[in-house]
Amino acid sequence: MLDEAVGLGVVTVLGVLEQAYFSLQVIYARRKYSVSPPTTSGPPEFERIFRAQANCSEYFPIFITVMWTSGVFFSQGLSSICGLLYLYGRLRYFWGYAESAQGRLAPLYFSAKVLWVLIGFSAVGVFLSFCRVYLDVDLLQVLISALF
Repeated sequence: MLDEAVGLGVVTVLGVLEQAYFSLQVIYARRKYSVSPPTTSGPPEFERIFRAQANCSEYFPIFITVMWTSGVFFSQGLSSICGLLYLYGRLRYFWGYAESAQGRLAPLYFSAKVLWVLIGFSAVGVFLSFCRVYLDVDLLQVLISALF
């Protein structure tokens, strides 16, 4: 089982490192713009970095959950690739938002699409597993038999 989940583990560790990077950027911005905790307002440059980090952190639990669910019930390989794409999109989102509010939009839409793909993979995988385990019907095998 562990060998099968190594891709998901790698993406998870990379995601945690990305979150740490975002947090460090907020610390650096606090120093650069003289915004002491617990204050969360300051120059627009600081506020964009702060919001970018907060937004990425808010979506991280959703991402990790659907990536692992998709990996366990659908495909570890596809889910890991989607996970890497999501992390890349979030990195671009962070950098774009740090530059301008408008700069966040394209990466935001990209990462949202990847997240929806992972949600879809999760739903299909869980549904097929449910049918196989509890209804004793292998829908994938039925579909393959019907097509060929």
